[in-house]
Amino acid sequence: LPASYANTGLVSVSNLSFRLQKLKEMFISKFGSSPKFYVRAPGRVNLIGEHIDYCGYAVIPMAIEQDILIAVEPVKTQVVQLANTNSLYLDFSTSVNNIQINKTKPQWHNYFLCGLKGIQEHFGLNNPTGMNCLLDGTIPPSSGLSSSSALVCCAGLVTLRANGKTLSKMELAEICTKSERYIGTEGGGMDQSISFLAEEGTAKLIEFSPLRATDVRLPSGAVFVIANSCVEMNKAATSHYNIRVMECRLATKLLSQSKGLDWKKMLRLHDVQSKLGVSLEEMLTIVEEVLHPEPYSTEEICKCLGISLEELRSQILSQNTQDVSTFKLYQRAKHVYSEAARVLEFKKICNEAPANAIQLLGELMNQSYISCREMYECSCPELDRLVDICLQFGAIGSRLTGAGWGGCTVSMVPTDKLNTFLKNVKKAYYQTDVQRLPLENNSLFATKPGRGALVFVEA
Repeated sequence: LPASYANTGLVSVSNLSFRLQKLKEMFISKFGSSPKFYVRAPGRVNLIGEHIDYCGYAVIPMAIEQDILIAVEPVKTQVVQLANTNSLYLDFSTSVNNIQINKTKPQWHNYFLCGLKGIQEHFGLNNPTGMNCLLDGTIPPSSGLSSSSALVCCAGLVTLRANGKTLSKMELAEICTKSERYIGTEGGGMDQSISFLAEEGTAKLIEFSPLRATDVRLPSGAVFVIANSCVEMNKAATSHYNIRVMECRLATKLLSQSKGLDWKKMLRLHDVQSKLGVSLEEMLTIVEEVLHPEPYSTEEICKCLGISLEELRSQILSQNTQDVSTFKLYQRAKHVYSEAARVLEFKKICNEAPANAIQLLGELMNQSYISCREMYECSCPELDRLVDICLQFGAIGSRLTGAGWGGCTVSMVPTDKLNTFLKNVKKAYYQTDVQRLPLENNSLFATKPGRGALVFVEA
């Protein structure tokens, strides 16, 4: 194992060495030759700042130990052959000159193709290198821990290396953010940014336009615990996520129009605040004044903006939200502006480190969860139950993380209560359900900030 990879904090060197050796053996068995290099990209947990990156607002995620690992051999034929150590994911091969990404059925290989296509298009590669790739993943799929984005990032880095190109981490993050949209997810860039920009020992405040990453030193005396609800949710397979993106976009248009701004040029809720030059608190007041809590019909939206239904569908709505007839604008805007304020307060508390920092941060996480559940409506009964259990057994703060509608919670737990917390949550949530019982060992774990994506070569 290269020395540069030996001190990656959360990544257990012995565990990684074992995985690399096993991956190499499987690669040789599969392709009849040895891999030339390996790429690793981590998953992430978002501590606070849910569903606001695509609105232009800062978030505070950190990388986790679970990752996507790909063994790669560049080949002379212009064919990409993809295989997975998990037999549930079928082999796939395609010409590198004819990348087709199926939006209607988001299978695992399509996420790889997103990263591949993003790099190809960025450099205008006419004769891209073919590759044999074997993937191993430890991020639970559809769990809100960014397994899909980690795969896109890993594929982007694989393609970059195989074709002898170089980019900065910032450039890679921005390219992979855009390229994941090939699969139909209108994401904002948090997942890809933290996958590349993460550093051991610190969470990051990720800001957008331009992309920036600032260290957020988390308080000692508490750990973050991830708990999987075991309800899978794939952002690209449903319209839940993109409907929320569109609701925020429509709220942007109506707020802009009410304030005499050029609403056609305004895409994100952050744009409205920036253009008006007001605080987040003032934006919340404007939301109360301008938008009504009742859902907006498409007819009412068209009337407010002075456009036809055809113009609404062709110029504003995404492909998989064309047939939605009502949108909740007040609730979504209220969540975004209040959540953006909570992110800034979270960062401020971490910087100033008052004696009651853990308590204050926990309260912000709890407020975030209530807003996600009630204003953004992206929770589900299992997540609600899991948050309640975590708070009952000693978490200072607990909230859903990731897109929601399933996936994981993240809880802040005092270090001295960690063992009893893990034992009690296992008993209350996992051991009471026959279907969750086999998953309990991989579904509940403490975590700390890990390192971002990297390449290492066969010694």
